[in-house]
Amino acid sequence: MERIATVASKSQGELIEALIGETEGRLFLIIKAIDRASLEQVLENAGLSWQLIKEMRLIGQDLATVREHKDKANYLVQWNLPPGLTMETYLQRKAEKTPLYAQVPEVSFERTYICEDLSKCLCFYDSPDEAAVKRAREVVGAPIDSLTSIENIHP
Repeated sequence: MERIATVASKSQGELIEALIGETEGRLFLIIKAIDRASLEQVLENAGLSWQLIKEMRLIGQDLATVREHKDKANYLVQWNLPPGLTMETYLQRKAEKTPLYAQVPEVSFERTYICEDLSKCLCFYDSPDEAAVKRAREVVGAPIDSLTSIENIHP
């Protein structure tokens, strides 16, 4: 991860998060980059191939908080958003539903990255187990397309 962080920094970018999906062995990288071409160059220079690159927006925490507490999240939910959803509608729904997480106090919602094209969102949780994450998602009425335990590998 140090190599990726160094290469990103040299390209005026930053490796924000590097997480490994423990059940599937997939690596999730959140990299701040100038543009897609710069990001692809960072990945190539680090010797990595990729499956998917998406421009994303951080919701639920600011970047400074993510940097300080990124190791808190231990579960990742991927949700393929419904066609026709607008960012305004998504954000309004999120604001209405987020307080409902209090009904599942053992789970802490950490943050969401939502694709700017509104195709997918990645929701991060701190939870004692998978079942608790599922209960939290049920309470807020949000589906789960994929749920995996994760480990932060970029301190």
